[in-house]
Amino acid sequence: MSYQHCWVDGSAIDLPVGKVVCVGRNYAAHAKELGNEVPDAPILFIKPASSIVPMNTPLALPQGQGEVHHEVEIALLVSERMRNVDAKTAPWKIAGYGIGLDLTLRDLQSELKAKGHPWERAKSFDGACPLSGFVDARGISGKQPLNISLAVNGAMRQQGSTTQMLFPIFELIAQMSEIFTLEPGDVVLTGTPSGVAALHSGDVFHAKLGNALTVEGSVA
Repeated sequence: MSYQHCWVDGSAIDLPVGKVVCVGRNYAAHAKELGNEVPDAPILFIKPASSIVPMNTPLALPQGQGEVHHEVEIALLVSERMRNVDAKTAPWKIAGYGIGLDLTLRDLQSELKAKGHPWERAKSFDGACPLSGFVDARGISGKQPLNISLAVNGAMRQQGSTTQMLFPIFELIAQMSEIFTLEPGDVVLTGTPSGVAALHSGDVFHAKLGNALTVEGSVA
């Protein structure tokens, strides 16, 4: 199924589908739960456009490669080109806010990390980035705390707030734009709170972004 950026009402957003720029360990508790050091600078990586799938269609998980973990994250849709922007400018170049899942082949990632190899095989496979529809960024205040959560089969797994981020959203985007030019249609994922765990066939999940967005999804 081809993917198109959409608003929460299902209408298409007139932006191309670009890359996904992600940050690892942006919540200290998540870093610690995986036995990782808390970073003093953002750990950045990219998922390709081919990794993006709609969150509201059943997710097809890779088979035979170990556990696939959910990592729920606040997603931002880029509306204008950003290169070396500052944190005050970045909010004006965001079209919308949504929810993303950074699906991770955890066993494979652990093997790659142990060998000092890149993570792409565990993070960037087809379908590794389910995205919700987006809500208009003009309706969300960047000055107020924003909460993100994920429940699986009725049990709360992950809960976090922008107040817990090691690198606040727009400072993070500013740093990203120093390294990767952000183009219209790119998506920024902002890190996951603690509570990551495996998904399994038949699971049903509910993801929530503050009072702005609630998404239900399932695993095929």
